[in-house]
Amino acid sequence: MAGFYTCGPNEALIVSGCCHAKPKMVVGGRLLVFPCVQKIGRLPLNVITTKIVTNQVYTKLGVPINVTGTAQIKIHSKDKKSLMSAAELFMNRSAKQINQICSETLEGHQRAIMGTMTVEDIYKNRAEFSEHVLTVASTDLMSMGIRVISYTINEVTDEHNYLKSLGKPRTAEVKRDADIGSAEAKRDAGIQEAEAQERAMAAVFENKITTAIAERDYMLKKAKFDMETQTKKAQSELSYDLQAAKTQQRIKEETMQIKVIERQKQISIQEQEIVRKQKELDAQVIKPAEAERYQIEQLAEAEKNKRIIEAEADAEAIRLKAEARSYAIEAKAKAEAEQMAKKAEAWNEYKDAAMVDMILQQLPKICAEVAAPLQNVNKVTLVAGPNGEVGAAKLTGEVLEIVRNLPKVIEDITGVDMSKAMKISMGGN
Repeated sequence: MAGFYTCGPNEALIVSGCCHAKPKMVVGGRLLVFPCVQKIGRLPLNVITTKIVTNQVYTKLGVPINVTGTAQIKIHSKDKKSLMSAAELFMNRSAKQINQICSETLEGHQRAIMGTMTVEDIYKNRAEFSEHVLTVASTDLMSMGIRVISYTINEVTDEHNYLKSLGKPRTAEVKRDADIGSAEAKRDAGIQEAEAQERAMAAVFENKITTAIAERDYMLKKAKFDMETQTKKAQSELSYDLQAAKTQQRIKEETMQIKVIERQKQISIQEQEIVRKQKELDAQVIKPAEAERYQIEQLAEAEKNKRIIEAEADAEAIRLKAEARSYAIEAKAKAEAEQMAKKAEAWNEYKDAAMVDMILQQLPKICAEVAAPLQNVNKVTLVAGPNGEVGAAKLTGEVLEIVRNLPKVIEDITGVDMSKAMKISMGGN
């Protein structure tokens, strides 16, 4: 039954028989075929890789070698004449069968060309050998409709170490040249390295010298600037400290003057208070004994306050002396000189009165010492005659009797009559 037959682009379809004086060929297409009166065939157009091995082929000088080559072949589909020739020879044959036929043809040409060349020519000029084989084989294969795309030599060997011996002189020569080149290269490298190191060291030394010069200039300028800065700073600090010291000195002097004035006012007030109390005492005394006792107490109190004021004044003078040395020393010296002069004048003018005043100041202590033994007595038994006093009055009378006899004792010791001196003092007031 008639039908359409197709083929791919890697295949050729060939139809012959009725209606076709010559076989009709289609590459990658379709044809209407009547099987009863026509015959159809196929032809592969794929590239076929064939390996060509020729062993123990004697070269031009009689040296047997082995050569292995590889060729790429395919049916020449672009030329109708070549395609027709291929159809006549290979239609309905497999690619393996086509490869075997072409491989035998190429092997024969490879053997024939090897016999016309020496081992050295084949080994050294592989491109020439391949070109020669490709040229000779292409003519025969093209008549069969086969086109040789490429041909290359893969391997050239021998079983008698001829190629190895052939390469030894060259290997030795190459090794020698390599050793010489390596030695020369090392020598040149050493020389260049030494020169480079010399230049590097020279650059380093020059750089260090430049750096040292720059550092020296920097340190000199910095020292000069630092000296100027420190000088200005020292002048500024000294000026500030001097002004601050002067200001502080003026403040201390004014403070000291204020405190001296305040202390003088306090002394004046105390003196006025003493005068006022003395006048008040004089106005209020009625009985001589009470007035005398009260006067003694007030004088003692006044002396106490006077001494406290003097002590405070001395302490204040000492403190002010630390703050303002020269002024305080001068003031204290003047004050002490005046005080000593006044004391001397007072002692010269009021010798007995001063002595009495001193004794009166110590009188309470004397009385306390006289009565002190009574503090340690646990029990006292009093015995009196028919006309004598009985009780505590007798005991206190004894103490007062001792005190009453005290002026006599003082007169015997110092030669000062206390009663007379006190009467003179009272008469003076």
